[in-house]
Amino acid sequence: MTDPARRHLRTTFNENAELYDRARPDYPEQLFNDLTALADLQPGANLLEIGTGTGKATVPMAKRGFHIRCVELGENFAAVARQNLAPFPGVRVEVAPFETWDAGGETFDLVYAATCWDWIDPNVRYRKAADVLKPRGRLAIIGCGHAFPRDADRFFFDIQDVYRKIGEDIPGEQWPPPLPEDVPYFSEELEASGLFGDVQARRYVWELMYSADEYVDLLNTFSGHIAMEPDKRDFLYRNVRERINARPDPRVRRHWLAVLNLARRL
Repeated sequence: MTDPARRHLRTTFNENAELYDRARPDYPEQLFNDLTALADLQPGANLLEIGTGTGKATVPMAKRGFHIRCVELGENFAAVARQNLAPFPGVRVEVAPFETWDAGGETFDLVYAATCWDWIDPNVRYRKAADVLKPRGRLAIIGCGHAFPRDADRFFFDIQDVYRKIGEDIPGEQWPPPLPEDVPYFSEELEASGLFGDVQARRYVWELMYSADEYVDLLNTFSGHIAMEPDKRDFLYRNVRERINARPDPRVRRHWLAVLNLARRL
C-alpha cells in the first residue's frame, strides 16, 4: 500500500464517528485489569493515549482514576470522545497526528494505543513514544480484530466467494487466518526497536452475535469497506443480508481477539 493510500485509509474511520462508537465492541474489562497490574500503575498515574477514537479504551482507564491526555487524528472522533469522557475531568482530548503532536515537555507513566498502532508512521512511533515516557515508563500496544477459533462461524468462510467475485479479497493473505493462539505478539518488533524491553503479552477472545443490519453497520466501520466502490459494497452487503437472514437464527456469531503487548522503556 502506498503512503498516500495509507494516509487516506487511516482517515476514513472519522467519517461516521457515531456509527463507529455504536457498532464497534468494547474491550474486555480483564484487559484493563491486566494492563493496570502489569504496568504497576498507581492511582493518579499520568497516561498518554494515542488514537483515542471515541474513547473505547479511554473510558475504562479513566474509571480507574488515571489522568489521561488523548491524541486523536479525527475531529469527529474527538468530538464523540469528549462527550463520552465528559464525566472524567482528568481526561483531555487533543486533535493532532501523533507524528507531529507536541507533548510540551510533559512525560508519562504509560503510553498506550488501541487498534491504531499499525496506522502510525513506523519510522516515528517507537522513538516518539519513548521520548515522552518517564524513565522505566511503559508502552502498551493493543491490537483488536476478527478471531477465527476452531468453532468459528462458517458464514465468514462461505462469504469469501462474494469478496472474490468483486475483487476485494486480499492477494497473498492467509486464509483461513491463524487460530487466536497462533496470532503473533509484537515482542520481536518491540525489542528490535532497541528502545523497549521486558515485553509481556496477553490474548483475550470473546464472541458477539449480530443481526444482518448490525453486521453491516460493523462492516461500515472498517476502512476497506468504507473506501470500497459503492457498486461493489452494495453487492456485498446485499449478499451479507440475504445469507444471514436466510439462517434459522438470522444472526452471525463473530469472535473477537484483543492482544495486549506491554514493554518497558530502556
